[in-house]
Amino acid sequence: MTREPLHRWDVSPKEAIEIQQQLRGSIILEPCPLENIALVAGADVSFDKGSNRVFAAIVVLELPTLTTVAKAGVVEETTFPYIPGLLSFREAPAVLRAWEQLSVRPDALLLDGQGLAHPRRFGLACHIGLWLDLPSVGCAKSVLVGEYEEPAPQAGSATPLIDRAEVVGAALRTKDHTSPIFVSPGHRVDLESALALVLRCVKGYRIPEPTRQAHLYVNKLRRGEEDEEEKSGWLF
Repeated sequence: MTREPLHRWDVSPKEAIEIQQQLRGSIILEPCPLENIALVAGADVSFDKGSNRVFAAIVVLELPTLTTVAKAGVVEETTFPYIPGLLSFREAPAVLRAWEQLSVRPDALLLDGQGLAHPRRFGLACHIGLWLDLPSVGCAKSVLVGEYEEPAPQAGSATPLIDRAEVVGAALRTKDHTSPIFVSPGHRVDLESALALVLRCVKGYRIPEPTRQAHLYVNKLRRGEEDEEEKSGWLF
């Protein structure tokens, strides 16, 4: 379920920066009608500390019920070093391999990471969204770049995340009186659409349900607790 590759993955950090700079001009920011999104996926990646072992998972949920309908996970080794600002070169290959194992094609993807809220405006959500030509949104738990004012304490409140005089995302309160998450467009969504989609995916937790479920699945992979149903990638 992937397009033609945009580039090689066996690159140096210098080449990776050049790729980000070349591809960021291809990112499309446009309204994404939520009525066109029936299946939304969440992706998460984890590493063994001090190791190059990568655990990646994608979980697909049906809207509006947020029922899990499919999932896929992979465990593999990466050779790209840990370098802030270049994490997609370390994480994206595993996410894309998990994507290839899905038995359904999601209409949108939320990722535990950054989109435009990135030093070169090309975070993980931009990279994977462009690679798949899919509406994608970064849902990060912390700020990589930019400043913001604290949103109002009620769920649904948001304030702009601004970096170098540019709005690159928003601080979004997903649950009353909890810390905000940081939403930034990846590809084929604008900020308004990204916020609306994330809010539709909230189910009583700070973290949107697609990425929350992906995180839980990644932890199961780390513990070796994946069952046969999950290995099939299909839960209907």
